[in-house]
Amino acid sequence: MNEISYQEKIWQVVALIPEGNVATYGQIAELAGLPRMARAVGRTLSLLPKGTQLPWHRVINAKGQISFPVGSEAYECQKSRLEEEGITLLNGKINLKQHRWQP
Repeated sequence: MNEISYQEKIWQVVALIPEGNVATYGQIAELAGLPRMARAVGRTLSLLPKGTQLPWHRVINAKGQISFPVGSEAYECQKSRLEEEGITLLNGKINLKQHRWQP
C-alpha cells in the first residue's frame, strides 16, 4: 500500500475547509497528523499551481492575519477572496472566534 505524502495530507485537509471559514497553518498541520509542521503547510501551499481549485485562501497565520506582505498582489488576492465569502479583516485581522473552522 502506498503511503501518501505529507503534501497530499495537507491538500486533503485544506480541501475540507468550508466556505466562510478559515484555518491556521498550525491547525492544518495538526489535522493532517503533522504536529509542529506549520511552516511545511505554508511551503506546500506556496507551490500550488496558479488557478488551483484548492481553497488556499482560507489558510491564515495564528494571529488571524494573512501572511503575505500587506498591499502585495498575493495579499490583495487572498483578502478579496475571503471577503467574497463574508470574511472581513478588522485592523488587518480576521476574527478567529467567529470564522475559525472547527471540524
